Amino acid sequence: MGAIAGRVAVITGASSGIGAAIARELSEAGAYLVLTARRQDRLEALAADLPGKSAVLSADITMPETPETLLAFATAQFGRADILVNNAGILRVGPLDTFDLAHLSPMIATNYEAPVRTSYVFARAMKAAGGGSIVNISSIGAHLTAAGVGIYGGLKKALEMASDALRIELAGSGVRVGLVAPGTTATEIFADMKAHGEQGWDEYITPLQPEDIARAVRYLLEQPARANVARMHVYAAADSH
Repeated sequence: MGAIAGRVAVITGASSGIGAAIARELSEAGAYLVLTARRQDRLEALAADLPGKSAVLSADITMPETPETLLAFATAQFGRADILVNNAGILRVGPLDTFDLAHLSPMIATNYEAPVRTSYVFARAMKAAGGGSIVNISSIGAHLTAAGVGIYGGLKKALEMASDALRIELAGSGVRVGLVAPGTTATEIFADMKAHGEQGWDEYITPLQPEDIARAVRYLLEQPARANVARMHVYAAADSH
């Protein structure tokens, strides 16, 4: 998706884990960054540690107005937005009898509605500008069918379908859409499971590290203009799926 140096990259869910690793990877590649998440202190600490220029915006990506606010902020800070990485996500799992249905709406809002809405808002601006790159972070869970994880996997599957359709619609416009689907990765996404006395999936095997996923995102973005890597699955070597 073109050279990264000098491009403006907007990263959601940037305060920790995969988002923070993507920020470091792209900053080292010479991108200017807009970092967004809800935790202002984490964003500021990350920005202070990056080698390149960055700006932070504390915001809730699930609020309908946030994507427009984020685009306006990137434009005000750097004049444009060349790259969007939709990384924010939450994981809630559990069997039928005990799954808390209060988690359903937040999961839909964070894992599906927010990245789709943000993709559309930024894609319109990128199309008008004649180019840009959108990378959505999915999960190998989109392609697994297992008890207790159907909501999470189903939402990731829906995100992948929306991403593919948007990629096809934007073909020839200069705007490319791809996705990276991580396997088991050691991040805070398993914190809720552990807080409830369960083992996190990253405790069963030697997991991927966030920087492994960040390198995959960079690979997508560094492809020449003639190429669009539509999807990349990155499994932990010990994943048996």
